Amino acid sequence: MGSKLLHVTVAAAAALTLVGAAPAVADRDTGHGGGEHFTVVGHRGASGYRPEHTLASYELAARMGADYIEPDLVTTKDGVLVARHEPEIGGTTDVAEHTEFADRKTTKSLDGVEVTGWFTEDFTLAELKTLRAKERIPDIRQRNTIFDGRYQVPTLQEVVTLAKRLSRELHREVGIYPETKHPTYFRKQGLALEPKLVSALNKNGLNRHGAKVFVQSFEVSNLQELDPKLKVPLVQLTSATGAPFDFVDTGDPRTYADMTTPEGLREVARYADGLGPDKNQVIPRDAAGFLQSPTTLVRDAHRAGLTVHPYTFRAENTFLPADFRSSEVPSEYGDLFAEIETFRATGIDGLFTDNTDVAVAQREERLAG
Repeated sequence: MGSKLLHVTVAAAAALTLVGAAPAVADRDTGHGGGEHFTVVGHRGASGYRPEHTLASYELAARMGADYIEPDLVTTKDGVLVARHEPEIGGTTDVAEHTEFADRKTTKSLDGVEVTGWFTEDFTLAELKTLRAKERIPDIRQRNTIFDGRYQVPTLQEVVTLAKRLSRELHREVGIYPETKHPTYFRKQGLALEPKLVSALNKNGLNRHGAKVFVQSFEVSNLQELDPKLKVPLVQLTSATGAPFDFVDTGDPRTYADMTTPEGLREVARYADGLGPDKNQVIPRDAAGFLQSPTTLVRDAHRAGLTVHPYTFRAENTFLPADFRSSEVPSEYGDLFAEIETFRATGIDGLFTDNTDVAVAQREERLAG
């Protein structure tokens, strides 16, 4: 187990307020899905029920029992970290309705893909605060659209302040699980995310062993850069396809598939404490969408000393394996309970979910059973 994660686990054993801290390797190796310490991460908050990356979404996730709330971090023109899934905000805010910002619409290369829209780094924080969030996938989550226009784009500091307030109110510590989004993209614009993140954690007393914080990234070099600067666990995110963009950008031929071999995982463990894989890397699907046999990824990651939190568990049929869909209607709910139970049987230590209430209820039922 990585040294930072070990400190979290020891601190959790000494202080029961650290609900959901990562389990010890011995717990993981039992094959019981992380045991009583199974970690539920509110993915972008409770984004199955509120527009993602809003204070309302984060608060709902915490009240539903999430151990951690997860802000994706991008930056403004004036260097303030804010929570958005991507720097392009045309799909998650009402910016298109603001005629005063019509001339900000542009096309940029985002990790090698041409993207047209409005980008956070072209707005000051004050300008972003005039916008309002909206549901990113309204065709799937039509009910969420009733909350369109009600919430601002939150800063990282506002998310931390919310987590601290809810920790006091709920009498349990609500953690944060920030992701640095597109770090190479922002660094090339002179707007590196990492110094601002380190500063924010220092300012809030969260850069310490035992703090209920994970820091995650799909890229590698920025995690390696953060490793000596942060005392909290780092999580390497991986995808079922492709490669980290910093590898692509520098001509490194390694892919996510290479990183998730036993040898690759041992290399990841040199700088990270956890792995956040696409759940299809844990249990792949066939061409019809049905689950196949589990891979050895969880076992291999545990042997390398890495905790495993796959993403993303969602209730709608369009996201579920065919095994658990209730109908052909993409927006209807299927059996998320059964999907979570199936993945927990592989020994995962936690998961990212848009439906915190389901994951928490499944955890409670398992403990009671």
